[in-house]
Amino acid sequence: MNRYAGFTLIEVMLAMAVFAIAGVALLGAADTNSRNMGYLEQKTFADWVAANQLVASSLVTTWPPKNNQKGKVEMAGREWFWQQKVVRTEDTNMRQVVMEIRLEEKAEKPLTTLTTYLAKGTL
Repeated sequence: MNRYAGFTLIEVMLAMAVFAIAGVALLGAADTNSRNMGYLEQKTFADWVAANQLVASSLVTTWPPKNNQKGKVEMAGREWFWQQKVVRTEDTNMRQVVMEIRLEEKAEKPLTTLTTYLAKGTL
């Protein structure tokens, strides 16, 4: 009696299907990871730009700070568009300053928003 050792055609096809599914899942995870890394990089730089602009606005000596100021600044080889919004608070000697950062000037939603409070006596 002759015995052949090896896999049948169905076993080989099943193994190939399992490896193909695993490969597609691995490529999908790598693609998602790559996109998330890019977003996190943009978000980090936008946070730095917002922090820098809030520091700059806190150094201005006029009271109250000017509302709806806009500008652009370059960081990390990109142009970042910022908008400062000043909001009244219940305390007349204090203002809320909101800094919004966008990659595109006309973008509806900001990439990041950072808020601080300025008191009249600190200016």
